[in-house]
Order: sequence, then structure tokens, then C-alpha cells
Amino acid sequence: MNLSDLVSLDIQFLVSILVIVSILLGVINSKVNSLTVGVLNRWSRWFCVSIGLAFLVDKLEWANRPFWALAIIFFLCWLLLETLYTWLAISAMSQSSVSLFPRFRNNQSGEEWPAQKKLIQLRDWLRDNGFKKLQALVADIGNGIDIRSSIYQDSRGIVRAQILFIPQPNGLINYSLSFTSETADGERLVTDNMHTPYGGFYPDNWNVVRRPWTRSANTLFKLHEKRILNLDLEEYEVDPVDDLNQQQGVLERKNIEEGFLFPPHLQEENGRITWEGRYRVWKEVWLLNYFGIASRS
Repeated sequence: MNLSDLVSLDIQFLVSILVIVSILLGVINSKVNSLTVGVLNRWSRWFCVSIGLAFLVDKLEWANRPFWALAIIFFLCWLLLETLYTWLAISAMSQSSVSLFPRFRNNQSGEEWPAQKKLIQLRDWLRDNGFKKLQALVADIGNGIDIRSSIYQDSRGIVRAQILFIPQPNGLINYSLSFTSETADGERLVTDNMHTPYGGFYPDNWNVVRRPWTRSANTLFKLHEKRILNLDLEEYEVDPVDDLNQQQGVLERKNIEEGFLFPPHLQEENGRITWEGRYRVWKEVWLLNYFGIASRS
């Protein structure tokens, strides 16, 4: 057995391992809501396709190029296909009736807190740390999809916690947690772990820190406490649903002003998201999907 045969066997073994890992991660990813598993699954699939197709083409002698060159070509081809798919998905969302900045209302259905272990632990943590529930809310984002949210407030009245429940195709409920405080001079400080793409702009008086990898409520809260230390904070008096809907309106107007969204009179013809806005969303989708990084605006 010569050296080329040994190299071929090594590559074949590598491809087999990548296929097995990719399948296992795909199965796990369909059953759990984990940013880590999701990122690893996408990278393993990318390498599996790139190296697997390169090995197949090289083995069948369909191209007169070295294996490493074929692997790079297929790596870039996958990048192109993913980019095209993501861009088409963003364009479809821009043309759809799905609300980008949904308005909330009081949830009267009685379906508030999903019975998932992590979410039950989160609710217990909120109670143990002096947070009291203010309101349970729901928003219709279109296509028959509702997202639920619960608003809590700490005993001092200066920190509000919002838990956003997002239904997933696998039947599980994804969630994000955000802590918000406001200073006496009008600055709004937000600390969240949202790992869904935003891509838009924030008002000038908003100071937003996003930590998608921080799934621990305690760690995220400590970060927020550190950010608001020694600041002159205002106690919350406004009704949570009114405050939330007001801020959704502020975000929508800001993103029209900054060119992320088309003005209402142009949206029927062009869709809602401008080309610059679609690029920003595409970039954030990539950063979140493959690195778990949320861009700042």
C-alpha cells in the first residue's frame, strides 16, 4: 500500500466521522434549544459537505485538481448556497405579513409559562431573587403565530425582566431573557441573551448589550447590575404593556428614519426591509448561526 492509498483511507475515515457527527448533531439539534449545538451542527454540516464532495470527485477522477483545492471550492459553494437561501428567506419575510415590531396585549388565555424544565428553573430563579410578576402578555405576529411574554420587576422597582417565549418548528419553546433599567436623564439600558437576528438600529438613548451565549439568568443579571452600578435610576411607574408597545413604536420609527425599513407608503411595492436592511439582517444571521455573535447597532 503506497502513500496515496494511506492518505485516501485517512480522508475516507475523516469523511465517515464527519457524516456521523453531523447526523448526531442534527438529531440533537432537532430535540433541544441550544445555541452551542446549533453552531456546532452548522459547522459540521459545512465541513461534511465540503470534504465529502471533494473526496467523491477526487475518488471518481471527475476533476483534474488536488483534493485540497476541491475541498476549498465546495466550501465556497456551500457558502454561496447558504447565502442565497438566507437572502431569499429575508426577502420573503420582507414581503410577508409577519410583524417585525409586534404590539402586545394582556394574555387572557391562561397559557402563560411553558412546562419545560429550564423555564421552570428560570421562573424559580426570578422568584428567589425578588422579582415579582407584573403582567403576562401575548402578541400576534401573523400567520397564526403568537409569541408570549412575561414581565417581572425587582423589589426596588428599577429593573424589569422580560421573558420572551418563541415557538419552534420542533414543538419546543425557545426563550430569551432581558433586563431593562432607565436613568433619570432618559438613558435606557438593556442587557439580554437574545439569539434571534435583529439587524436593525436602536435609538440614541438606548444602551444595549446582547450576550447570546449567556444562558444563565444569574450571570446575565450580574452583568446588568454591573452596568447600572452607581447610576441615577428611575423607578418604573408605567404599565408594562404600555411601555413595551411604546418602545416597539420607537424602534419602528427609528428604523424607518435610518433606512432599515421603507416608509409605509413604499412598502407595498418594495417590501418592508430595504436592501441595506436585508444586508444587515443577513450579516447578523451569519454571525449568530456560525459564531453566536450578535452585532451592535
